[in-house]
Amino acid sequence: MSARTSLLRDGLIVCVMVLAAHLAAGAAMSRVQVPETTAELRLAYAGSPETWPRPTLHEGAVFTEFGPLPQVEHPADNPFNDAKVALGRRLFEDPRLSKSGQIACASCHAQELGFGDGVRTSFGHDRQRGRRNAQSLFTVAWMKPLFWDGRSPDLEDQALHPLIDPKEMAAADLVGVERRVASDLTYATDFAAAFGDEQVTVRRISMALATFQRSLRPRGSRFERFVRGDARALNDQQLTGLHLFRTRAGCANCHSGPLLTDMKFHNLGLHFYGRELQDLGRYEITQSPEDVGRFRTPSLRGVNQTGPYMHNGLIASLEATVNFYTAGGAHPRPRVGEEKDPLFPQTDPLLRRLDLSAEEREALVAFLRTL
Repeated sequence: MSARTSLLRDGLIVCVMVLAAHLAAGAAMSRVQVPETTAELRLAYAGSPETWPRPTLHEGAVFTEFGPLPQVEHPADNPFNDAKVALGRRLFEDPRLSKSGQIACASCHAQELGFGDGVRTSFGHDRQRGRRNAQSLFTVAWMKPLFWDGRSPDLEDQALHPLIDPKEMAAADLVGVERRVASDLTYATDFAAAFGDEQVTVRRISMALATFQRSLRPRGSRFERFVRGDARALNDQQLTGLHLFRTRAGCANCHSGPLLTDMKFHNLGLHFYGRELQDLGRYEITQSPEDVGRFRTPSLRGVNQTGPYMHNGLIASLEATVNFYTAGGAHPRPRVGEEKDPLFPQTDPLLRRLDLSAEEREALVAFLRTL
């Protein structure tokens, strides 16, 4: 072998090794911040999420990098055990927790429907209709605060609200719930296994319900495999949708992190202020004028299974949801007499009209279905 041939061979080996090192670390992506071809798009997203093209963010957005779902943390005063999960599941499905003895937690959070109920807003006691959409419980283990308006700090507190809500399960008081559960002697063994003795208390009921809900997980998804390093988990259209989600479509301004939510509250213009469907959202809890019409950003994990969408369930499909955001959300104007109302809410400035083609909107929907 000549010296020249040997030199060329050695140079080729070095180039291959450098390229392999870049790909392994995702460093090659950093050279492709604005991919223009499918090959460049693949290269841009070849590494771990922190190496992907930077998101396009508006002023005021709070972004956390995408990633796999983290481990669930259990409170020190409510540690995990399998018996508590089993007890929580039984309570979750037990209609005796309601006044009528006919409504269980699972009535509005059915496993077959993504732990939602598939309707705009849920029906409760005496067929009364609530004003808010039943949220999926897929990611509830990681969410704080809870409810659309953030009224509960944790699952232990949250679990008791539906029991006494007059439009939901309508139990007259929590002592009555405790009494009805304790009257079923078959629960004694379950409480003893979960807590060490047979005593039934409201606190233990809430702890068991919370522990069961923390055991729930979103179903395995293409997106989860992709962020864990399976480059083939997303096809070209889905990957295009992911890139749009992070950049021109602006979705990452509110939906980021492993759960695809900023855990904050935003006004999408769907508050119907001063109208029949009025819902003031976070304001009802804080009484702060800036919170009028704000609702918590939901996680998008499992979003394909959890429609209809928004706090009031008014948007039926993912396609319609993407169209809503493409239009920049809703921007209601004050009616006569409301012009000087200091509480009239303003749509969040993070929502802006987008110039997205039909093909790009289809790519976004294809990506959302991988979640």
